[in-house]
Amino acid sequence: MIRRRRPVVQLSVFSGRDLLSEALAGIVRRPARSVLTALGTVLGVGSFVAILGLTATASSQIDGRFNALAATEVTVRDVSREQNEFAGPGFPSDAAERVERLAGVQHAGVYWTVDLPPVRSVRAALVSGAGDGSGGERAEVVAASPGVLSAAAVSLVEGRVYDDFAADGAQPVAVLGRSIAERLGITTLETRPAVFIGNQPFTVAGIIGGTERKADLLLSVIVPPKTAERMWGPPRDGAAMLISTDLGAATQIAEQAPTALRPDHPEYLKAVPPPDPRMLRGGVSSDLGQLFLVLAAICLVIGAVGIANTTLVAVLERTGEIGLRRALGARGRHVLAQFLAESGVLGALGGLVGTSLGVLTVVAVAAVRAWTPVVHPLTVATAPAIGLLTGLIAGLYPAWRAARIQPAEALRR
Repeated sequence: MIRRRRPVVQLSVFSGRDLLSEALAGIVRRPARSVLTALGTVLGVGSFVAILGLTATASSQIDGRFNALAATEVTVRDVSREQNEFAGPGFPSDAAERVERLAGVQHAGVYWTVDLPPVRSVRAALVSGAGDGSGGERAEVVAASPGVLSAAAVSLVEGRVYDDFAADGAQPVAVLGRSIAERLGITTLETRPAVFIGNQPFTVAGIIGGTERKADLLLSVIVPPKTAERMWGPPRDGAAMLISTDLGAATQIAEQAPTALRPDHPEYLKAVPPPDPRMLRGGVSSDLGQLFLVLAAICLVIGAVGIANTTLVAVLERTGEIGLRRALGARGRHVLAQFLAESGVLGALGGLVGTSLGVLTVVAVAAVRAWTPVVHPLTVATAPAIGLLTGLIAGLYPAWRAARIQPAEALRR
């Protein structure tokens, strides 16, 4: 008796090498479509890398400027009226000299905003005989000792700032910020300009073009404190002191200044030390990161939608090919793996290109701004993986749909 052997059915095998070659073949077969499909991922990942890199670079730059400026600035405010309504001025007459004796202090000076009537009380005139300027401007008049201008590190367009001799003698001189000078029509000191504050004439000694601290001086008319007291009386809302210090001495000076100024009533003065640079860096990084990472996420979503749409169209176009593969023994999971591999490769390539473009953007911006570029290695390592994950997620539904196509139905189409 002859026994017939049952035919041995060999299951189809789809190795990883075959999977990768088929995915690359599917991408290369339609190069233009593949490039456009990966473009969304390129933009999303590139934005992600550029944003994190620029945020880190800007934070580093802010740290440097903070150490040079904000970390060397102390403000002392007169709060004597808050402590005792019958108390006199919190600052003594020799306040600047007392503070400048402290180790670590570079410059110090007292200032306050002069209380003027709410009218256009500042106008320009030419001493050389042109007469009063027509009209006027509402401008902030600041009484400031020469130490304030030194502590603010002002730079002059023309002229000079008044010195201790003019300040102690209550001379009618003024220094103008660039903005208020332009509004008053004063662009040069060659015509010997003057300004009238109310009905009081002041000779313009100089024009400030820039300042490293207290930028509101550019919008102000600055006069000596004794001149302001003689014409308009003492400050009503209390004065303040600006102190510039050596690097690292600001916190110590903030603790010592009230006692050095008023050993009898140090509570009459409140010193404001510079803020913690770590908190400033964290706040800036958080604000910038949250704002721009939303944009990067939007780009990634757009890229994922593009990959999903293109992969779905490819499934519909290759229905016959899928049916033939299934008829020859390919399993549904093989078809699923092939289309997932194609979308994953597109996402990974987009992630690599986007990472390169993002790093180049950070370097280019840093070079233009003369900064030191900062890109965290973890960002560079993670970005291509984000592109790959985006491609896999985007291709999941189209690949699942392709795996469900029946051979007979596909071949009939």
